[in-house]
Amino acid sequence: MSTGAGTAARFDLPEIDDFTRPYWEAAAEGRLLLRRCGECGKAHHYPREFCPACWAGEDRVAWETASGRATLYTWSVIHRNDLPPFGERVPYVAAVVDLAEGPRMMTEVVGGVAGVGGEGLELCVGMDLEVTFREAAEGIWVAVFTPTEAAA
Repeated sequence: MSTGAGTAARFDLPEIDDFTRPYWEAAAEGRLLLRRCGECGKAHHYPREFCPACWAGEDRVAWETASGRATLYTWSVIHRNDLPPFGERVPYVAAVVDLAEGPRMMTEVVGGVAGVGGEGLELCVGMDLEVTFREAAEGIWVAVFTPTEAAA
């Protein structure tokens, strides 16, 4: 990724290539994509051209739209991060969620969470979450999760 003279590199942004382009285009439309193997049936995230479970090749693995539902596996409230641009966003909740389709995903929990800018909902393991998207840079949207109404 070229950033030009005098511009700090953005380590938080993806390098979009021909393979990952469908994923990032779907995210910009508010859809989370997964890859599912036609050989063993397992879904995976992050997107890979092969199945990490059975090693089936690219011709056996296809994109599918995820339901957007997840449960909270673990989290940490980050109060200090010296890497740009994260330091401008503290505090935030770094999290790992279990997607309804099976894969585990690293992400961020947003939206009225206690310990992040005041009062809010207390997080707990197994809490129901749903996907939403945050614009990380112009035209680049990333999946983040928020507690569902049922969790509130």
